Amino acid sequence: MGLDLKPILQREKTKLESFTSKVIAIDAYNAIYQFLAIIRGPDGQHLTDSNGRVTSHLSGLFYRNINFLSLGIKPIYVFDGKPPSLKSAEIERRRQIKKEATIKYERAITEGNLEEARKFAQQTTAMRDGMVDESKHLLDLFGIPHIQAPGEGEATAAHLTISGKAHATASQDFDSILFGAKKLVRNFTNSGRRKLPNRNTYIDIEPEIIDLQKNLDELKITREQIVDIGILIGTDFNPDGFERIGPKTALKMIEEHGKLEDIPQIQDQLNKIDYKQIRKIFLKSEVVQVKDIVFKDVDSGSIINYLVKERSFSQERVETALNRLKKTIEKKSQTLEQWF
Repeated sequence: MGLDLKPILQREKTKLESFTSKVIAIDAYNAIYQFLAIIRGPDGQHLTDSNGRVTSHLSGLFYRNINFLSLGIKPIYVFDGKPPSLKSAEIERRRQIKKEATIKYERAITEGNLEEARKFAQQTTAMRDGMVDESKHLLDLFGIPHIQAPGEGEATAAHLTISGKAHATASQDFDSILFGAKKLVRNFTNSGRRKLPNRNTYIDIEPEIIDLQKNLDELKITREQIVDIGILIGTDFNPDGFERIGPKTALKMIEEHGKLEDIPQIQDQLNKIDYKQIRKIFLKSEVVQVKDIVFKDVDSGSIINYLVKERSFSQERVETALNRLKKTIEKKSQTLEQWF
């Protein structure tokens, strides 16, 4: 559903170039879903290889990581593990949305409305068997580290910023803030020029960064209290939230009463959810303890072999992108050597 904290958080516009030499912990599922949703043909269908296997996620990972590495950014991808049982309602809600979108997509195709078809196709986006392993394999060939979280990937990504292993987490979801990410970067894996749905208009999507401590200081609340605000609005673990309570109202309630248990008007609803367990998910999630993060060299030959020979990518395009990356790395190396 996406936790909506936007109305109460300060967000600063930034550029990808500002993350040069910085380690960024990327919410892998979030990024891959974006690639699967955006990288599609005119009729809304995914890109596929000669055997009919989806390649949209691989295309997104390939070109986006070429860009990151060319800028000197150090990405780490964190993959979700088993979701908490409290997330089952949200998972079912998403499944129903995809089911309804599939029906609307088929109707739009029948009517010849490709614009509508593409919009509904994006709403049917789902991770299929093998996509995670394929994504990890491509990251290995790039020499980019990836981490398998025991539960929510955002929790481990946030912990990497808390432990000083990463500068920021990258995700579209504000949940990262509740998990304690010191800095959250949005629009990190989908920045660039995008066409607005149903309009012949394009906009530039720029990354934005949210500093957790700055926001807590500005709002005069604690991390525990922003978790309570999230619960009032509605999280993946209580997707309906509380009736007629949005971000600003939730903030006002916490400012006035301090915590959920002390807000008189919500007590009947509060008793119907396991709010203490939800707090625990955000504040005390099981995470991976990372000692060393190792970035390796890009294996261009193996990338070409995998994408071109096995997954039907254009050899010219893949080689051109890899050569551009190679020249950029060599140029930076030569510049660095001039200082010594």
